[in-house]
Amino acid sequence: MDTRGPAGPSAAARRDFYWLRSFVAGGVAGCCAKTTIAPLDRVKILLQAHNHHYKHLGVFSTLCAVPKKEGYLGLYKGNGAMMIRIFPYGAIQFMAFDQYKKLIRKKLGISGHVHNLMAGSMAGITAVICTYPLDMVRARLAFQVKGEHKYTGIIHAFKTIYTKEGGYIGFYRGLMPTVVGMAPYAGFSFFTFSTLKSIGLAQAPNLVGRPSLDNPEVLVLKTHVSLLCGGMAGTIAQTISYPLDVTRRRMQLGGALPDADKCLTMVQTLKYVYRHYGIRRGLYRGLSLNYIRCIPSQAVAFTTYEFMRQLLHLN
Repeated sequence: MDTRGPAGPSAAARRDFYWLRSFVAGGVAGCCAKTTIAPLDRVKILLQAHNHHYKHLGVFSTLCAVPKKEGYLGLYKGNGAMMIRIFPYGAIQFMAFDQYKKLIRKKLGISGHVHNLMAGSMAGITAVICTYPLDMVRARLAFQVKGEHKYTGIIHAFKTIYTKEGGYIGFYRGLMPTVVGMAPYAGFSFFTFSTLKSIGLAQAPNLVGRPSLDNPEVLVLKTHVSLLCGGMAGTIAQTISYPLDVTRRRMQLGGALPDADKCLTMVQTLKYVYRHYGIRRGLYRGLSLNYIRCIPSQAVAFTTYEFMRQLLHLN
């Protein structure tokens, strides 16, 4: 049956492709965001897990030391695995957020800012579970230092982890703290951005908004305002969930760390890091870097997604 009328695709055809377009928009947004902050991500992993080559250094000292020891491409180590992971991660997260919002509003009758918090948390958890093995491999590759390579590439890392760390279970080491940490992170990230967006467009539409490219009747944030709101959303969300991010990384790195036997569960890892390194140099080690990276990351992610929504006629 032909779904096209004289003016183009029918409403049914547009609905059929809505999921696909939303998926692509989220994937592109995620890739753009992570590429922007890839060097900072590498440094964060090295500091969080106390790599012995850089554990005595701070954030900016490590940023300078990595190129000297490993070359400038060393700042992008593990980024290939990151891109393979982040496209489906961003795609699933943004698409799931839209779908969960509709589901919560329809099934539970909850609307307003609360349903953005709930939908964001559920979307983040869904994306994490679907893409966690790729994040595990990316972390292992990023933790390696030139001259001390345990894995030769993405495929080799997958094979090694599967063979030596208990099969498929090995790919989900550290999943629990990731899921627990992702709920507040994604929830508050989407909640903050959506709240700032709705308040801004309601209170000062001419100052912060403009007509959407694909639907002039819909107001969207101006680019610089969207960047600001995204940055604020990332800052708040990261501050709340950072200790769990540290826990996740240490559990993911597993056998690559000398104290792996002391970091087998989420609670055990949190206690170990707190007792041996404290709050500032343990649970919140690398937080200054995280603030630097989360602002451009979330700013670019939300702004790119908003632009892709217009480009792919999702408004």
